Amino acid sequence: MLIDFNQLSPNRIYHTMTQTLIPRPVAWVLSDNGEGEGQDRYNLAPFSYFTAVSSNPPLLMISVGKKPDGSPKDTIVNAKARKHLVIHIANKDLAAAVTESSRTREHGDSELSASQLATEAFGDFPLPRLADCKVAYACEVHKVEEIGETPQTLIFAEVKKVYIDDSVVISDDKGRMKINAQGVDAIGRLGGNEYAALGEVIDVPRPK
Repeated sequence: MLIDFNQLSPNRIYHTMTQTLIPRPVAWVLSDNGEGEGQDRYNLAPFSYFTAVSSNPPLLMISVGKKPDGSPKDTIVNAKARKHLVIHIANKDLAAAVTESSRTREHGDSELSASQLATEAFGDFPLPRLADCKVAYACEVHKVEEIGETPQTLIFAEVKKVYIDDSVVISDDKGRMKINAQGVDAIGRLGGNEYAALGEVIDVPRPK
């Protein structure tokens, strides 16, 4: 099968890409709504157009679409207004909660409060982190750009701190930290309603 994207609608292109670009890491993003008390203050949303961009500076990129009515998603509104995000790597046990947090809500209607997920202080960072995620990045917004005709909004987030649960940290012989990937148990996004669990990890040495 050969598919010519010039012959497809943007909607069909999206579905083709999400069925074939697999698995995709999931950024579970906590941001500040700017109002409310306690957990009611925070927005929580997943994005699977997500990747690392550079290590100097340490940048992560999230690509965010629009709400069904064409208005910007709360993550974009909050990122532009308050410049802080916490990006989590969710594990398999949290897949249902990740999906539920994608529900479209009115601005200020907190997914975090609805989910009743526990949070913990993230050092001196202004936002908390989710207690049940083994990896979390405390980020400041580096740049926000719009791209394409829809358009899609790209958030470039600079990592200021990273939380790694002690249970998944291994030290190798070279003295560099190694992470137990199966311990993190991250989910990968597939097409439709599907996620992939990590499964088998293979070790392929690099050529010398």
